Amino acid sequence: MLNIVLYEPEIPSNTGNIGRTCVACGARLHLIEPLGFSLSDKMLKRAGLDYWPRLDVTRYSDWEDFLTRNPGAKIYMATTKSKQTYADVTYDKDAYVMFGKESAGIPEEILLDYREDCIRIPMIPEERSLNLANSVAIVAYEVLRQQGFPGLEQEGQLHRYRW
Repeated sequence: MLNIVLYEPEIPSNTGNIGRTCVACGARLHLIEPLGFSLSDKMLKRAGLDYWPRLDVTRYSDWEDFLTRNPGAKIYMATTKSKQTYADVTYDKDAYVMFGKESAGIPEEILLDYREDCIRIPMIPEERSLNLANSVAIVAYEVLRQQGFPGLEQEGQLHRYRW
C-alpha cells in the first residue's frame, strides 16, 4: 500500500485535498506534527469533503515518533533539491513518500540521511515549488502506475450513455 507522509503541513486545504486523493487511490496518510491547523478546521473539512471520514490517517508527535512507529520503512523524500526525478525511481510495494511543509520543505538534516531516495518533480528553474497537494498527486499516481494501479478501477463509466 502506498503511504503519503506530510512533514509538518501548514495549510489545511492542502491537507484536505491530499486526504481526498489518498482515499481515492487507496493510500494511507501520515501526518507529522506540529500541524499548522487543527484537524477540525473547516478548510480541511471543506477540501476533504465527505472523503475525510474514510481516510486511513495516522498522526505522529514528531519525526522521531514517525520513525519509531514505522521501523524499516522505505521512505522517498520529495524535494526540489534532488538530482533524480520522481520518474527515475522504482518504488517499493509499500513505499512511503514524504513531502515537507509548504513554507520550507523537508529539513536538510533529514534529507541528508536519505540522499539516495530523494526525488523531485521537474519544473522551470526560476520557480520555487509546486502546490503541495498537486505534488502529492503527481508522485502518488506515478507510484501507482508503476505498480499497475492495484485495486483501482481500470475502466470508467459514463453516467447516462454507454461507450
